[in-house]
Amino acid sequence: MLESSANDQTGKPMRQLIRYALVGVASNAVIYIVYLFMTCFGVEPKTAMTLVYIIGASIGFIGNRKWTFAHRGDSFSAVLRYMLAHLSGYLLNYLILFTFVDRLGYAHQWVQAVAIMIVAGFLFIVFKYFVFRETI
Repeated sequence: MLESSANDQTGKPMRQLIRYALVGVASNAVIYIVYLFMTCFGVEPKTAMTLVYIIGASIGFIGNRKWTFAHRGDSFSAVLRYMLAHLSGYLLNYLILFTFVDRLGYAHQWVQAVAIMIVAGFLFIVFKYFVFRETI
């Protein structure tokens, strides 16, 4: 019995990463299409990113709390930590767009696509060890 419990714990981070990726790919694909749609109709890239970021973060809380990390801790505290994590992720995304689009002149479509992956990796770590950390 102890052996299966130990195996469960070693496989848990990989299961969380896979679930996080599934939630993220599905939601970010939709959000990215909305981002492209908005920018095609003249919305400035950082403004579009801000709007879709808020929508994506709101949707992601439930999926990540319940399914990805199976968090059973205090939901109010988790929401506050989640908001702080996403504020950090948002600022990172904004800085990437500002640097590579506004300063270096790269196409916003490609920069935002890469930024999604960078911010997603950053947020997985923050969610796992800060937002939805396991309580002992």
